[in-house]
Amino acid sequence: MKKTEIVGFNRANLGRSASNQLRAEGQVPCVLYGGKEQVSFYAPAYLFRPLIYTPDAYEVKLNIEGKEYQAILQDKQFHPVNDTLTHADFLEITSDKVIKISVPIRLIGTPAGLSAGGKLQHKLRKLRVQGAASAIPEYVDVDVTTLKLGDSIKVDVIDLPGLTILDSLSNPIASIVVPRAAKLADDSDEDEDEEAADASEDAAE
Repeated sequence: MKKTEIVGFNRANLGRSASNQLRAEGQVPCVLYGGKEQVSFYAPAYLFRPLIYTPDAYEVKLNIEGKEYQAILQDKQFHPVNDTLTHADFLEITSDKVIKISVPIRLIGTPAGLSAGGKLQHKLRKLRVQGAASAIPEYVDVDVTTLKLGDSIKVDVIDLPGLTILDSLSNPIASIVVPRAAKLADDSDEDEDEEAADASEDAAE
C-alpha cells in the first residue's frame, strides 16, 4: 500500500452540534477503532485530498496530538449536495493484522488485439482482498499482452501469495472488443456481399 500521514486533534466535545461546528471550520470529524481504544478526533479537510480522490490503497499514519497510529480508511461520508467529506472512519492496523481492502488493478502491456482494430475494455478496476496489512500491494498487475480480438482475462489468473481474493474468480478484468463502428461496417460489407450474390444469381437466371 501507499503511505500518507494525517495530523489530527482529540475531540473535546462530541455530538451533532459540535460536529457541524468542526465542519464549518474546515475540519473533518473522525473515529479510529479496532485497537485497544476508540479515538474520536478531527483533522483538516485538505489533508484528505490525496486519500479520498484517488483509486490507490493507502496506509495512513495518524498523528493525533503526538500519539501515532497506523490505520486504513474504512468508511467515509459525503455531503449530499456539495459532496464535501463530512466524516471518516479509520481502522487501526498492525503489520500482521488481517484486513479487507480494495487494491487497484493495473493493466500491463499492449494487447495483440489492438493492432487488429480491437478496443481494450478495463472492466474491473479494483480487487477486493483479505490478508495481513504487510502483504497488501500498492497495485495488482495483470498482463494483457496476449489478448486477441474477443479475448478476456478474469480474476482467476491472479496469484497473490498470502492473500485471499474476495471477488468472484469468474469476474472479467479486461477484454478486447470490436468497436461498434467497425462492427457496423463489417455488417454493412456482409449485406453488400449478399446483395451482390443475389444480383448475380438473378442475372444468371
